[in-house]
Amino acid sequence: MDLEAVAAIIAEQFDVDVDTLTEETDILDDLGCTSMDAVELIVSIEGATDIHIPDEAVDSIRTIGDLVNYLAEHAGPEEE
Repeated sequence: MDLEAVAAIIAEQFDVDVDTLTEETDILDDLGCTSMDAVELIVSIEGATDIHIPDEAVDSIRTIGDLVNYLAEHAGPEEE
């Protein structure tokens, strides 16, 4: 899943303009994401990608770029 696809999911979930989102956008600080929002985002991303994101990984994902990189590293060959 690329930046555009991840940004589209985040824009819809947080009701923000997709054009304002970049790899450097901090999901917690810039978007005001609560812990419940984070859970919902991870569930949405997992559903769209079939990639499980364990709690340990979630703790290290701060930016949209971090999320895109995690997904790229754990994507199967058909998802790359």
